[in-house]
Amino acid sequence: MSALLRAEQLTKAFGSTQAVAGISFDIAPGRCTALLGPNGAGKTTTIRMLAGLLQPTGGKLSYAGVKPGQSPNSLLGYLPQAPSFYGWMTGREYAVYAARLCGLSAAEARSQADALLERVGLSAAANRAISGYSGGMKQRLGLAQALVHRPKLLILDEPVSALDPLGRHEVLMLLRELKQETTVLFSTHVLHDAEQLCDDVLIIRNGEMALQGSIEEIKNNHRMSVITLHIEGDDHSKQWCVSYQGGAYVKELRRIEKGIELVVTDMELARRELLGQLAEDGIRVAKLEFGHSTLEDLFMKVVSG
Repeated sequence: MSALLRAEQLTKAFGSTQAVAGISFDIAPGRCTALLGPNGAGKTTTIRMLAGLLQPTGGKLSYAGVKPGQSPNSLLGYLPQAPSFYGWMTGREYAVYAARLCGLSAAEARSQADALLERVGLSAAANRAISGYSGGMKQRLGLAQALVHRPKLLILDEPVSALDPLGRHEVLMLLRELKQETTVLFSTHVLHDAEQLCDDVLIIRNGEMALQGSIEEIKNNHRMSVITLHIEGDDHSKQWCVSYQGGAYVKELRRIEKGIELVVTDMELARRELLGQLAEDGIRVAKLEFGHSTLEDLFMKVVSG
């Protein structure tokens, strides 16, 4: 099996509620994959099934090198969205404890714990009680415990959603380093993080797979030319925006705050005609941008149906 992890028609129901409805995907070794979807889409349920914390209602999960009936736990490192710790423990005690639970000898556990606490920037706080750690420090400690047994697949559920900007930056920098060393799968609803960090994306909606593939492939296949126009606040310019209908090159027109956004079929033609029309009509332009749709644009289109 070339995939490190393969899910086939994975399903999870809670009573009459179908949380995950037959999704299939591969996680390739050496790749960083983002599991995307709005709140309630089934991301956490999927993550928990992959991590072995929930038994699927149906479908099949396969892990490279793991025979049917064997546990894949030795291959996996897992960090939940809101990790819990023994607050009375120090960071070092907890990291050693996690390593021993994973089967490392006492000497190996101490060595690996110290190396990882250094790696995640917690050496200076290693002997402090976890109850005094900030949110970012706890997430970094959670990463250390998830990595302590050198997993082949690191699974993270919304790793930065509860962090302040500084903590978020620290954890994202760590993930950027870690993806060079191991396979990473993380769920998020922050599209910017996925676009900056990941090679592949899985987008789910209402428990079903809506779109999947490499970020570059998806962008190339679905990218659209976009013009964004913000006007100054005079009445003439405002009225122009309200009444503007576009030309034959306009595929989609959206009214936005202080202007319009155009999806166009021919960027060069649109650029020439729009600039000419703005000058001819004396429209006061605050900002005019020519670019392409982002992953967030595509995400919004996919999840809104």
